[in-house]
Order: sequence, then structure tokens, then C-alpha cells
Amino acid sequence: MSELLARHRAVMPSWLALYYETPIEIVSGKGNRVVDADGNTYLDFFAGIVTNMIGYDVAEVRDAVEAQLARGVVHTSTLYLLRGQVELAEKIARLSGIPDAKVFFTNSGTEANETALLLATHARGSDQVLAMRNSYHGRSYGTIAVTGNRGWKNSSLSPLNVHYLHGTDRAHPAFAHLSDAEYVDVCVADLREVLSTTAPDVACLIAEPIQGVGGFAMPPDGLYAAYKEVLDEQGILFVSDEVQTGWGRTGTSFWGIGNHGVTPDMMTFAKGLGNGFAVGGLVARGDLMDALPANGVSTFGGNPVATAAANAVLDYVLDHDLQANAARLGPVVLERLAPLTGLSTVGAVRGRGLMFAVDMVDPASGAPSPTLAAAVLEKTRELGLLVGKGGLHGHTLRMAPPLTLTAEEAEEGAGILVEAVTSVDSTAA
Repeated sequence: MSELLARHRAVMPSWLALYYETPIEIVSGKGNRVVDADGNTYLDFFAGIVTNMIGYDVAEVRDAVEAQLARGVVHTSTLYLLRGQVELAEKIARLSGIPDAKVFFTNSGTEANETALLLATHARGSDQVLAMRNSYHGRSYGTIAVTGNRGWKNSSLSPLNVHYLHGTDRAHPAFAHLSDAEYVDVCVADLREVLSTTAPDVACLIAEPIQGVGGFAMPPDGLYAAYKEVLDEQGILFVSDEVQTGWGRTGTSFWGIGNHGVTPDMMTFAKGLGNGFAVGGLVARGDLMDALPANGVSTFGGNPVATAAANAVLDYVLDHDLQANAARLGPVVLERLAPLTGLSTVGAVRGRGLMFAVDMVDPASGAPSPTLAAAVLEKTRELGLLVGKGGLHGHTLRMAPPLTLTAEEAEEGAGILVEAVTSVDSTAA
């Protein structure tokens, strides 16, 4: 492994981070477990960054991809009719709840969000965009511009004029004394104040219902509905970034934004839809999608192999009602994790469906502690569990296991995490 790591560092950029003091190479997987090159087996609670949504070596997906490969057509481009792409678009348009919806496929969430920003700025004739503090929307020039997390912004230059809103900083000293309803009122008042300082015709608000890289931080339910009432007064569009929250992961809604009781003008998606195959896209009102004046194609977006996989994945999610599984098992995991808040190194435990997070803090000061989060990450790996990190300060452990998680695996993973955090706490206090 040291030889492969040396080769990686010689040819890959230094900012391409690797987990663990001794990084691992995952070589095989089955169900919700993976095996590394040294033969160690792990229960996967991070799923390739919320991407291996139905686990590993799924027969239905493998059969669909192999059937497409057997036809000898891996690629034709969007200049030709693609049956699998049309079928997938029909399903997503129907599931979106967006009136007269149309779908455009890309390769990633970054590209999907770029497309949403393009549609919104064209429709409104404006470069002004509202985004959320602590947000993450991708690694391209435009999506970095609307990302509200300094740790993921590689440039202060921007093609957009961006204004950031409150929404997931409920624990900030300025707001901690407020009820959820009072916090929403304060945020809405701030939105109106922000709009009073901008030029007319703001293009859109882009927001994650639950912030992924931001450490699964989430606003109180109903905040985005309250925001949309204000946006609608000025015709400002609302884009829901569902790259990490779509396909039933939150349990209580098929799309994350559903927990706010609002239908956006556009939704972006990626990650879990392909269960590892590269596919993303945008579903939007037809009038917005059709309004672009120039030609456009997507060379690889929605290609025959990716859409074969995605159709199989989406059918699997619906046929097995995996949203219900997330709704059933998410509370089980959270109940097991809740007692961790009694430890001096744990600042908070939160989650919804199969998305949950633990904030690690310095036991003396209560300040965010990325060092302790890294220590827990190492300990969970040692105990046979893969989890992720995130948060504004890199101090949050975040978990998003496959939606196919079993009750036994939920108990096992939660137990390992509790053991790991408790172990680190005992040496840090």
C-alpha cells in the first residue's frame, strides 16, 4: 500500500485529500460491506460520499449494465435518440412534482448545479444569486462562487454576484435562544433586508435541504417555504440542490425539500442515482429548460450505460420502498447516538433518515475540534466501520449508509461509532 500511496502522491494533486493516516484501497464489495487490499472488511456508513446508494454488487444493476454492454453501444451522444435516457427522464419528471417538468442529464452534481445557475441567470437576466452560509455546490468556477464554505473555495473570483443567507446556524450565539419559529422569522427578515440591498431581478436562491459537506446541517422545517413566499413576491427562482438528499434518503420525503412543504422551480441531482456510475442532472419547469437561446449537448451526460444503471437503481429504490427503510432505521441509529451528547467532546448529534452527524469539540473550550474528529475516523476504521467527515470547521463525523441498510447493520454501525467516540473521549478529557 505504501508503494501505491507514493505513486498517488507523485501524480495526483496535493489538494486531493485521502482519508486516514494510512490510506486504504477498496478492492471489492458485497451488500453494504467493502474489503480493502489487505483483506480487512468494513461496514460502509459513507457509501462513497453518499453515492453507493443501494450498496455493492447489486444483481439488478449489474444485469442492466451488462445487457447494455452486450449490445455493443456504450456511447452515441445526445444527437441521437437514447431510449434509456428518455425513460429515466420520464420517471424523474413524474417523481419531481414540478409542473411540466423536463430533465437534462450531466455527469455530476457540479455540472447539474452549473446548468441550474445558467437557466436561472438567463431567465432573470441577472447575475445575482442567493446562497446559504456553510453550503457546498461543487468544484467548478460557478459552483465554487455559490459555495458558502471557505474550506472549499479555491478562488475569490466569481462569475456571479452572490449574497449569503442564514438558515443552518441555529446554534450561533445570536440565535441559540430562539425557538425554531422565531429563528425562521429572523431569517425571513434577514432575507428581506438582503434583497433591499441588491439590484433588482435577483436570479435565484440555490440551497441544499440538508447541507452535505457542511456536516449534515439543516434548517428548521418550513424555512424554505417561508423563504419562497418572499422570493415569489419578486419572481426569484428557487433551486433545490438534491445531490445528497434525493431518492428518499431523508425518509420523510422522496426529495429533501419535501420536508419544507414546497415545490422548487428546479432540482439538481447526482450521486446515488447511478450507484457509482457517473450520472447527474437537472429537473426543472419546462419553460425554464426550453428558454436557452443557443444550442447545447451533453457528450457523456445520460449515456446508454449510465442510464441503464440509473434506471435499474431508481426502479430498485421504488420497488423496495427504500424511503420507508430510511424512515424506519434512521431513528434507530439516532437513538443509539443520542447519549453521546453527554460526553464533553461531543457538541451535537443530529440527523434525518439515513443521514446523521456527530460534532466533535474540545472538551475544555467547546470549540470545534477537527483533530478529535480525525481521531474518531481512525478509530472507526480500526473497528471496521467507514464514516466521513465534514462541517464548516472539519469537526463533524457524517454518516450516510446505503438505503439498503438492515436493522442489524444499523445497530452494528451505531454501536461501533459509539465505541469509537467514547474511546476518543476517554483519552481527550
